[in-house]
Amino acid sequence: MKQLFKPTLVAVAVLAMMGCQEKEQKAEQATKLETPEQKQAYAIGSSMGGYLSKTLKEQKDYGFDLDRELIIQGLSESLAGKSQLTQEEVEQTLMAFEQEVRAKQEEMAKADAEKNLTEGQAFMAENAKVEGVEVTESGLQYQVLTEGEGEKPSATDTVQVHYKGTLINGEEFDSSYSRGEPIEFPLNRVIKGWTEGVQLMNVGSKYKFVIPSDLAYGANGTGPIPANSTLVFEVELLDIVKPEATEESDK
Repeated sequence: MKQLFKPTLVAVAVLAMMGCQEKEQKAEQATKLETPEQKQAYAIGSSMGGYLSKTLKEQKDYGFDLDRELIIQGLSESLAGKSQLTQEEVEQTLMAFEQEVRAKQEEMAKADAEKNLTEGQAFMAENAKVEGVEVTESGLQYQVLTEGEGEKPSATDTVQVHYKGTLINGEEFDSSYSRGEPIEFPLNRVIKGWTEGVQLMNVGSKYKFVIPSDLAYGANGTGPIPANSTLVFEVELLDIVKPEATEESDK
């Protein structure tokens, strides 16, 4: 939300001129972009216009539907040196509006997080009734899809796995299968649900885990994973990666 409006003010100029042209119903042919200078100027306007369009859409999602005509009027009058607001009033108004938007973002984020937590708990309660699902003391749920016969890793081991991760609505957010190659990582450097769950597996096993948010990314979420999300993983333990043997010291 930093500098929400400052980088967009010039962009409004592009929209203002476009709006004025539309309002006056001009039928002039668009300027051809033939010289480097023309392309540079157009690229700046296009970039700013795209940024502003995205910003206004985001604000509308938060319940702020700004009057486009007043945006155009404000810019046109300012360009003509006839602004109805002083520079101080402009800054104060935008600062207050920015605070309103930020407060609305926080309010909606909190509501979404609470909703995710409630839905996740309901999902886990139903999943616990599924035949074959086991629940650990921490609340982690697992189901054996394929039981391997290899050894089990410890928390300090590096493992090689294939996996797919989804939200409870089935939306996939990550998958080594989609990337076409397994991944290796130290088991004590991932989310708690993984550290605990993969230690239950023998090499060659494939398990399904349902991980409550407190064993995943919690109230903060990360990337495509919203706050308080319960996560569903299918994990295939391919190998425990052994450290390379230490070379013999010189005699």
